[in-house]
Amino acid sequence: MAVRAILFDSGGVLMRPIGGRWHPRADFERTVLAWAAPAPGPRLTPRDFARAISAGDRFFEQSAGTPDLDDYHRVLLAELGVDAPDALLAELTRPVEPAAVLEIFPDVLPTLLELRRRGVRMAVVSDAWPDLPDLHAGLGIRDFFEAYAISAVLGCRKPDPRMYHHASSALGLAPADCLFVDDDPALVEAAIELGYAGRVIRRDADHGEPGAVPSIATLAQLPSLL
Repeated sequence: MAVRAILFDSGGVLMRPIGGRWHPRADFERTVLAWAAPAPGPRLTPRDFARAISAGDRFFEQSAGTPDLDDYHRVLLAELGVDAPDALLAELTRPVEPAAVLEIFPDVLPTLLELRRRGVRMAVVSDAWPDLPDLHAGLGIRDFFEAYAISAVLGCRKPDPRMYHHASSALGLAPADCLFVDDDPALVEAAIELGYAGRVIRRDADHGEPGAVPSIATLAQLPSLL
């Protein structure tokens, strides 16, 4: 059966953070230092921030779903010994232009344009916060996707079947009609077990998983696509 739609993961497949770090946002240190500067005591160091970010990573790993962003920031600030008033939490999530902290991979726009030209439908399945469509809009790719399955909205994370099924159902398609693309082989395998086709994207050439491809540009050449 021909694949009629592609379900894309976002981070590591469509976009990446400028500077290489997803969480916290690239301006986290600058914002916290500006807030904490008037307070007495020693100035926070890069080692302090590294320790706090590690605590935030553990918080993510222990969360059943995508945690509330304010709760995540409270964990980091507690590790830093910095109070977390509402004003600081709001400052850490203040709107910024997506292009200031994120960028799409060079192959993304031409591939999405080609897939749309060929009539391939597209959706996103991502462990992310609810503002992901807005981030995609700021990067110029929002209009390519008919549906989003976002963990913070659905209350579950991949490989929970609800993530995959939400996207294919929103397109009105069966799993067998869809190709799921992710940079995590385990999540692709989970999709395959649910009846989806699957491809692993490994942009790092040092990874050599069987069936992995280095670029989403190869997807537009798959003979199974409409």
